Amino acid sequence: MQVAAKVRNRICATSSACLKAALAGALCICFTGLALAKDDDDDDGSSNGASKTPNIYLDMRTAYASVPAGSLPIGFGSPALVTALQSLALSRANSLPASPGSLTLPAAQAVVVDLPLTVDVTDGVSLYAGVSGSSTSTALTGWSPVAITSWNIGFQAEVYKQKGGSIPTLTWQSTITQAIPNGPFATTTFNNIFEFDYAFDKDETRGLLAGVQDVHVEVGSPLARIHPSVIGYVGAYYQWPNNWKFTGRVGVQSFGGAQLLNVAPVQPFIEPVVRFDLDRMDDNDNRLFGVTAEIMWVPKPAYQLTLRTPLYFVRN
Repeated sequence: MQVAAKVRNRICATSSACLKAALAGALCICFTGLALAKDDDDDDGSSNGASKTPNIYLDMRTAYASVPAGSLPIGFGSPALVTALQSLALSRANSLPASPGSLTLPAAQAVVVDLPLTVDVTDGVSLYAGVSGSSTSTALTGWSPVAITSWNIGFQAEVYKQKGGSIPTLTWQSTITQAIPNGPFATTTFNNIFEFDYAFDKDETRGLLAGVQDVHVEVGSPLARIHPSVIGYVGAYYQWPNNWKFTGRVGVQSFGGAQLLNVAPVQPFIEPVVRFDLDRMDDNDNRLFGVTAEIMWVPKPAYQLTLRTPLYFVRN
């Protein structure tokens, strides 16, 4: 028992250190983005009359996912949705009888409402933080009551801007998601996305994408472990004159598998994943509405549908 407690304390300390490091990185990149944006404003001059007030909005996202038995979905999906399904898997694994290697996770469904308060500090830097509520279901349990199941904090920043040149824009998005309540089997998910965007025109209405997403999960117990997931992908986008924008991404996901208490190990896999986004933008490229459809093979197909309906307090 003492050894287990020491291991658990070491894992919690590691998670805390990772959390602090990620937050420090978020602050550094955001302040760097602000400084670069200020330099651009100084170079361009202030005579254009453009508003300097940041966009402030609740970036509400409502997601539904369906996952086959014996699987943990990650893919391109919402970190809040992934956290909800991870919490369901761990709670189910903890409730199963102690017969290792003989049981698998049941098929599951989840509905998550993610409510991050977002501030677009500049055109290239956004900060967000909020909470998420969810309800999950299996064939054995039915739908659970809706509850707050995680909080999240993160940023999105343009590390480099194409500005009509030949080097594509590089965007870094980082999100930390912590399960609620923070019990022995709570998870902390670190999600990082680096994406290159090569635009074919000055208005950035059509272009190509390429990127990588890394997802690292820390479990607050030495009895369970979820290995990292990495996705490499390519894609393209096109925005019509009426401000509807379509984006497609196709990639390959490499997942290292998981060991969850009394459940047979979730096997590692390398499988395809696809995602399609349809967004309604305004003339200043602010999102008014969006819908995302995703299929990930885990290795059987899992499905996710997300509606994005931002609620603006300030919109420029």
